[in-house]
Amino acid sequence: MSALPEVEIRIGGIDVGVEHDALLASTPGAGACVLFTGAVRGEGGLGALEALELEHYPGMAEESIASVVAEARTRWSVGAVRVIHRVGRLLPGELIVLVGVASAHRAEAFAAAEFVMDYLKTRAPIWKKEIGSGAERWIECRERDADAAARWIGQHTPTGESA
Repeated sequence: MSALPEVEIRIGGIDVGVEHDALLASTPGAGACVLFTGAVRGEGGLGALEALELEHYPGMAEESIASVVAEARTRWSVGAVRVIHRVGRLLPGELIVLVGVASAHRAEAFAAAEFVMDYLKTRAPIWKKEIGSGAERWIECRERDADAAARWIGQHTPTGESA
């Protein structure tokens, strides 16, 4: 099997089963595989949501996300990592993002996946616009997402080394 890129920005859908199997196949000795998926909600700041449009800077977004994956690798002992973020027009219920991490142990897989997802929600160069009720609005980073991301600053890894 050919190695999948760690970071992929795409228009097309996400097959969670295929991604799960690829992560495990890429990580000999994996005892854990954590997959997080995020979907378009049916409600937003405008009420009922018709669609979500996502934009990014090609190349820049992938490089930025790859640097966060590399940082996660310095913090936790993980095997395969896969981040897929969709762009374009998405409808309620469609998957937006997948963050997958395979590791020998669950604690590292969960922490690394959460770390990467917190970055995606707050600092990744990907922008979301809600479309609904005859109006549109760009979504700003929420305070609770910024607080979640801030907790990683100065935090120690499971091995006790300073992050």
